[in-house]
Amino acid sequence: MTDRIYNVLFLCTGNSARSILAESAMNKLAQGRFRGYSAGSFPKGAVNPDALRLLERIDYPTDGLRSKSWEEFSQPGAPVMDFVITVCDDAAGETCPVWPGHPMTSHWGIEDPSRVEGNDIERERAFVTALRYLENRIRLFLALPFDRLDALALKAHVHEIGQTDGASSRRGDAA
Repeated sequence: MTDRIYNVLFLCTGNSARSILAESAMNKLAQGRFRGYSAGSFPKGAVNPDALRLLERIDYPTDGLRSKSWEEFSQPGAPVMDFVITVCDDAAGETCPVWPGHPMTSHWGIEDPSRVEGNDIERERAFVTALRYLENRIRLFLALPFDRLDALALKAHVHEIGQTDGASSRRGDAA
C-alpha cells in the first residue's frame, strides 16, 4: 500500500450513533492509514450520549465528533472521499449527493442501537454489539491488499464485508 491516506465516509440517517461509532473506530484502528468521517442525510444535531460514553470508556477518539449533514462532504473544499459506506438501511435507500472523486460505495447495515429501549445495561449492550460488528468489518477492510486489487475486485471485497456477521436485513449496495 502507498503512503497515501484514504478517506472513508460512514453514512447514516441521523449521524448520531452507528456512523459516529464507525468514524471513531476507523480513526483508532487504521493507525493513520485511513481517515474516518461520518455524516447523515437528516442529522439529529447531537451525538447519542450512549455512543460517546462507550467511545470514551474504551479510549477511542471523540474530539470533533458531531452530528452533521452529508452535504458538508459534497461541497467544494471538503475532503475527497475514497469510500462511502452506509451503515443504516434507511440511508442505503436514499439518493446520495454526487460525491467529488467518485468514491467506491458499499452498504454495511448494522441494527440501530439507539432504538433499544431498556435500562442502562441493555442500552450499553446494544451499543457494544454495534461497535463490535463495525470493528470486525473495519478490521477486515483494513486487511485488504489495496495495492494488489483492481477496482472491481476491491469493490467486491468491500461489499462482501457488509454481508458478514451482524448485517441488518437490507443487503443492497449504497447508492
